[in-house]
Amino acid sequence: MKGITTSILPAVMMGTLVLGCGLATTAYAQDPYTVGVEASFPPWAYVEGGEFKGIAIDAMEAIAEEAGIEIEFQDMPFPSLIPALAAEKIDILATGLTVTEERSQNIDFTIPWWETNDVVLVPKDSELNVFTAVCCGAKVGVQGGSSQQAWMEENVLNSSDIDVELAKYDNYVTAVDDMAIGRISSVIVDDTSAQEYINAGKEVRMAGKIYIRAPLALAVAKGDPQGILGDLNQGIMAIYDSGAWGDIVEAYIPGVTVPAIPGHMPDFVDTYQKPVAGLPELGNE
Repeated sequence: MKGITTSILPAVMMGTLVLGCGLATTAYAQDPYTVGVEASFPPWAYVEGGEFKGIAIDAMEAIAEEAGIEIEFQDMPFPSLIPALAAEKIDILATGLTVTEERSQNIDFTIPWWETNDVVLVPKDSELNVFTAVCCGAKVGVQGGSSQQAWMEENVLNSSDIDVELAKYDNYVTAVDDMAIGRISSVIVDDTSAQEYINAGKEVRMAGKIYIRAPLALAVAKGDPQGILGDLNQGIMAIYDSGAWGDIVEAYIPGVTVPAIPGHMPDFVDTYQKPVAGLPELGNE
């Protein structure tokens, strides 16, 4: 890998320059593809020492090298990422993005590269359990526009028998910090990020899991106007088959069991019907 830089720069220069040969034939005259990330979502993407780091950051750099394309990262609040992608203000969305039916109507997904369940986080000294942490007068923190918000609204808030208040945040780091000082009772987050908070020494514990088995994927604008979905799919499979994906994940979450790629994709995702872009042997019938 040559000349990779992930330091934080002004918006037009922000990101990563990746050179190399790989699976795609994209010309180097092509302007860098803008990769939208939420850089406050460890271990997927975050900033440390003025540089972008995280699973999604390192993986996108490796995929770009495989595809022979240039990329630059742009940090945005999570609620802004999907609208920006749908409006083609960014070219690729790379973060811990859950595949949902609603999102699939507005953006297109790559093959799934992770599977996640949600976790209810509470303060370490809290007596709340997985049930009382999301009911009975609790104030629950979620990220605005997230699949966790959608789950709470569909399964908890829509029930008139449950007394709970939902607090929406731009990012989970702020939500966890607010929980530590008693502003909210609990936070619902994906299990990968929850483990990262615990490993980082946050005074939190998992009250329990919400087993949803949700796939995560990269995304492009609906209809793949840049024609890069096949390159991304090939790149994901290449870094998985080479072992690079496992090394990236292990570096951020030591000891974790890495799900096989591709994982299960729901039937509602039209980009995962045979033939899949770049990988025609894959897909749901």
